[in-house]
Amino acid sequence: MMRRDFLKFALTSATLTAGAAVAHIAHATPGLTRAEAEARAAAVRDARVWRAARRLVPTRFGRIAVVERGRGPQAALFLHGLPLNSFQWRGAVARLAPQRRCIAPDFLGLGHSEPAPGAKLDPDSQAAMLAALLDQLGVDKVDIIASDSGGAVAQLFLVRYPERVRSLLLANCDTEIDCPPPAMLPVIDLAKQGRFAQEWLEPWLADKDKARSQQGLGGLCYAQPAALADAVFETYLRPLVEHPERLHGYITALERNVLQGIQPALRASKAPVRVLWGMADEIFLPRGADYLEQAFGNSQGVRRIAGSKLFWPEERPELLAREALALWRTAA
Repeated sequence: MMRRDFLKFALTSATLTAGAAVAHIAHATPGLTRAEAEARAAAVRDARVWRAARRLVPTRFGRIAVVERGRGPQAALFLHGLPLNSFQWRGAVARLAPQRRCIAPDFLGLGHSEPAPGAKLDPDSQAAMLAALLDQLGVDKVDIIASDSGGAVAQLFLVRYPERVRSLLLANCDTEIDCPPPAMLPVIDLAKQGRFAQEWLEPWLADKDKARSQQGLGGLCYAQPAALADAVFETYLRPLVEHPERLHGYITALERNVLQGIQPALRASKAPVRVLWGMADEIFLPRGADYLEQAFGNSQGVRRIAGSKLFWPEERPELLAREALALWRTAA
């Protein structure tokens, strides 16, 4: 078979396989739209690819799970929040890898990272871990993209290692006036009792429709929970349920306001900062966007996104990528 014929055959086979997967999901789930079925099928494929690409990088803080895409002299660092891991950024990484070496780690206590014995899991320690990870990877300076509790770590990294940050793109996240946000207090209380994984995550993992419901992770944090494949919940929740002590340590470390008094240092930073805020988020309220609009010395403004909830970067990676490219042009 000629090479061009083989490539044509391979492309046709992949298209047929993808089409069959979408058709199967749509048939198995009455009421699902074609777009939702396509999103679920894509997530199943992405989860396999992401798992295969994951590697563990040794640091003094433990072995850090990392997925990398792209090449080049400039790097971007993607920071997720609770209860997610680096898989959140798959869509954005796919779009931005042609422009940057994209580095997506799992935080200590979340995902597949393996904390060293006695390692601290608080945001300050997470920032120090990232610096050590970048050293191991031979990366000096990064463009940071962060959301949720990862946004708190990103702000700490900016003020602790200002010379290592080229730019910062923040989605809905902790701010000095909401760290932790009030909605997190019951979660922290359950984690301190060692009950959060059992009472919240295990039921969602056992019943993916419950996870997609308005009372589940899907309804709470996504604008289109019906589009979430079972594989998404498996990817996020399985490692947390299997290691609840790590998860509870991560959550309990969020009790203290680690951003208290940080604004003068944020204002002194010269790195360009852009904020994108989903306005339907019920965990990080709109006042956080108002605060961040005035917080940074080199603010590139705030974009308020109607109808989007906390984990909108996973649902709208094309928007995130466009904003990142525009910010990177500013930083250049």
